[in-house]
Amino acid sequence: MKKLLLCVSVLLGVFTGKAETPVYLDDSKPIEERVEDALSRMTLREKINLIHAQSKFSAPGVPRLGIAEIWCTDGPMGVRPEVLWDEWEQAGWTNDSCTAFPSLTALAATWNPDMALLYGKSIGEEARFRNKSVLLGPGINVYRTPLNGRNFEYMGEDPYLISEMVVPYVQGVQSNGVAACVKHFALNNNEINRHTSNPIVDDRTLYEIYLPGFKAAATEGDAWSFMGGYNLFRGEHASYNPILMNQILKGEWDWDGAVISDWGAVHDTATAVSGGLDMEFGSWTNGLTNGQSNAYDNYFLAQPYLEGIQNGTYSEDELNDKVRRVLRLTFRTAMNRNRPWGAMNSDEHVAAAREIGEEGIVLLKNDNNILPIDTHKTKKIAVIGENAIKKMTVGGGSSSLKARYEITPLEGLQKRFGDEAEIIYARGYVGDPSGNYNGVSTGQDLSDSRSPEELTAEALQVAKDADLVIFIGGLNKSDHQDAEDSDRETLSLPYGQDELITSLAKVNPNLVMLNISGTGVAMPWVNEVPVILQGWYLGNETGNAIASVLAGDVNPSGKLPYTYYASLDQVGAHAEGEYPGHKSIDALGNEVMDIPYNEGIYVGYRYIDKNKLKPTFPFGHGLSYTNYEYGKAVAPKFFAKDDDKIEIVVPVTNTGDRKGKETVQLYVRDVKSSVDRPYKELKRFKKVELNPGETKDVKFELDRSALSYFDADKHDWVMEPGDFEILIGASSGDIRSKTSFKAE
Repeated sequence: MKKLLLCVSVLLGVFTGKAETPVYLDDSKPIEERVEDALSRMTLREKINLIHAQSKFSAPGVPRLGIAEIWCTDGPMGVRPEVLWDEWEQAGWTNDSCTAFPSLTALAATWNPDMALLYGKSIGEEARFRNKSVLLGPGINVYRTPLNGRNFEYMGEDPYLISEMVVPYVQGVQSNGVAACVKHFALNNNEINRHTSNPIVDDRTLYEIYLPGFKAAATEGDAWSFMGGYNLFRGEHASYNPILMNQILKGEWDWDGAVISDWGAVHDTATAVSGGLDMEFGSWTNGLTNGQSNAYDNYFLAQPYLEGIQNGTYSEDELNDKVRRVLRLTFRTAMNRNRPWGAMNSDEHVAAAREIGEEGIVLLKNDNNILPIDTHKTKKIAVIGENAIKKMTVGGGSSSLKARYEITPLEGLQKRFGDEAEIIYARGYVGDPSGNYNGVSTGQDLSDSRSPEELTAEALQVAKDADLVIFIGGLNKSDHQDAEDSDRETLSLPYGQDELITSLAKVNPNLVMLNISGTGVAMPWVNEVPVILQGWYLGNETGNAIASVLAGDVNPSGKLPYTYYASLDQVGAHAEGEYPGHKSIDALGNEVMDIPYNEGIYVGYRYIDKNKLKPTFPFGHGLSYTNYEYGKAVAPKFFAKDDDKIEIVVPVTNTGDRKGKETVQLYVRDVKSSVDRPYKELKRFKKVELNPGETKDVKFELDRSALSYFDADKHDWVMEPGDFEILIGASSGDIRSKTSFKAE
């Protein structure tokens, strides 16, 4: 009764203002003051309860003190539909359909931080409307191999590009009082053997390639939560790895957020306690392993932790640090009365999804200026390929969505061109006819009983008689393609598409290949097909975005966020490193997959440059329906000791007849270094919009960090004095202007 009276008096004080409000409930007070006050009022068991799940996606808070529950949701590309309290099955809600946004590869391909901010703000509004505290995203693991099944959820191969795109995304999400949960920290670079993978990475490679995006999210984006990976690092699991979590994230970066485990990524209590994990989710997620009534109490950070503190095995000091971090997360989100209300499926969100998709589509090749489509000359369009009709928002793992609607590429083309041209569709091949994942269905049944020979014959006949052929193929979100928990088995396109594309090119030279995927594919027919686009998974507005670009209503401006390899021999992870690793036994007798990253810092275009290889398309590549001319880059002759930064200027002119956007890329080369360094590294970029005939001076500021490498012996970044070259390009393989300076 006393507890009840206390709660009533507290609540009356909050709502009437006549009683003294406890500090932790007063959101006008500094968060740290609120945290300490709440901590001082909690019992040991309440502290333990705060740091582990009570259901599939929630943690209980402290009901006695009015400290709110934490609710998480999957969704780096849209807010996941509701599941049952203790099961993965759908809850059966009728109002949990979301706006499906483009994949994060598509976002990265915009090379536009403004698009990242719009994306984060929009998806954060949807999470807030659904009353979520934590959005489990974005994913920013580096593309080490194009075979990684989860590449479509990430932002490409370059640490600087990732850093520039993740910060505004995080800020946009958190402007809604919803925490971004940046994942998967760190080195989650493959899905095969993901629970036992043990990357072997030297410190320089770690700090130069695999950590910068996470550091930017933590220190510049001020992300309120991080998620650890399933993989190991130097023999310990990432979700409670003392080097990653304690030494780097919470130590070197002075980060004050909460570390959340991936679902089922915790394996024992002792290391979870000491290794920097703050909240445990999903260890026994069926609710049955240790009994329906106490499954969550038997999590590693639950009853076993409580008993360990009571018997003196663990100190309460470590627990208090975890509780402080979870309280901080709670006060920033669920107990932030000033956060906006959010919105769901708004017109603004639909417009944002379409704009991001349009700006992310990459025009890889456009021989003979076949695009944009000229309907004065093009009266019959053949659309071929399963991906023209297959809905892609369902599937792929935890990013699978229950979208309010999805416009397929064929529907978008019919809507845009149907009044001006005849559009004929042929399937061409059968890939994955299903449309179901975890109880969510696209409503499609794409079953087709025809033989491959019959499908091919129909496609060739339709193509032969058309003015223009648009083949829409690529990958999908089924296992061993773009999907969580499995990697691709080959770089090649599945379902016999290569042979079909080659045959189409022979019967009609006016062929457009639109590749729908989250990662690169081999293109053995690249010289036979005049037009190639990279289309991504584009969410609700897929068809409309694609049609806008093909029609020229939108001038394409996307650039590749990764290298488009001709073969796996061009990938450092495959040519010099190991993938997917080799089996070994760790100190505890467990079988793990050791993966030596022998390629070191030579990831993506760095490896291409080092070995003077010619990929199918280079990192940063992307064409337009207009042309851009780069003038001479100008830089000061010296980067003097007293200078904090210098400015580089390059004029860029739109020499065509259409307004367009060009991403100007700045790469730095250390001409002579005492250590092995890449030939060039992306250090700045800027996207500019230019009218026909317009010239703009594109200006970049460089500080000394842009010239530095990580010295593992000193455990610090080092800039060696000497000559540096600046390479300005339209891609890593298309350098348009150079200048140089001497750094003192």
